[in-house]
Amino acid sequence: MLEKVGEYRYYGRMTVVQFLHIVEIRTKLISMGTVASAALYALLLQGSLPFAKLVLMVVATLCVDMGTTGFNTFFDYYRGTDNSHYTKEKEKVLVHESVNPLFALLVSMALFGLAGLFGLILASMTSWYLIAVGSVCMLVGFFYTAGPFPISRTPFGELFAGGFLGSVLFLITLFVLEVTLSGQTVLATIPFFLLIAMILSVNNGCDRIGDEASGRKTLSILLGKRYAPVLVGVEGYVAYLTSAALAITGIYPWHLLLFLVPSLWIYARSYRQMIRSGMHEEHKSRHMGFASRSYVLYCISCMLSFGLEVLRTSSVLPAF
Repeated sequence: MLEKVGEYRYYGRMTVVQFLHIVEIRTKLISMGTVASAALYALLLQGSLPFAKLVLMVVATLCVDMGTTGFNTFFDYYRGTDNSHYTKEKEKVLVHESVNPLFALLVSMALFGLAGLFGLILASMTSWYLIAVGSVCMLVGFFYTAGPFPISRTPFGELFAGGFLGSVLFLITLFVLEVTLSGQTVLATIPFFLLIAMILSVNNGCDRIGDEASGRKTLSILLGKRYAPVLVGVEGYVAYLTSAALAITGIYPWHLLLFLVPSLWIYARSYRQMIRSGMHEEHKSRHMGFASRSYVLYCISCMLSFGLEVLRTSSVLPAF
């Protein structure tokens, strides 16, 4: 592998902007949305938050997320999945700006090293079991595009992305913030799981032609042009239906239903626009904007609802 990478030529330094593109810093709102939502849910459940642990959790999550994206950037370029023929996104600096791919590899290794350090500190403050869980998360992040059988080349990408960036990250955050995990907390993660899976479905649906040419077998490829957009709709709408059920049963505050109305309306409108324009590489930036925005708006809805319930139950607001 290194011999092949060494064949590439580079004639300048990696800039800060190029680094931010390699780790796709704009997408970190996804993991931060999960952590922030889980933190407010923890505050709702127990009435207080250990601030130092929360800060360490945020930093460790950022390092793992950026490192994972950096590895994805490197291996997608190395395997030819990202190439000048199919990849139109200008943010792919390894393709369009001739950045040495070794930079992406070394930066990702450094970020994982930092994540490991912060993870050890968190484990010493909580439980040493956290090391095992964190290690599994980092291994999944690495092997998502690395190794002889990368997860990203299989139909299970949505399962792993939603599972780890949604459910697992939400539960780890609760655990670090001293919440006792239960069936209720697991159920609370389902909408986050589905919406993050939806984001990956949009990504894979737009990349379907290029991914198929590079030998991938993603779920979008298996579903084909006609049904790949349907998957996006199923994941999104089921997430909102599940949220409604969780609010009705008391796992979420009931007034989350009110906050979700504008979020759902924006999601439905943007989804229809995506269907009309089609899921193609040339529309990927716009469609990914819709997917990411939908998740952020959902997280904001949850945070507003959880925060309002915290204020209400702490007698700051009158009962209603």
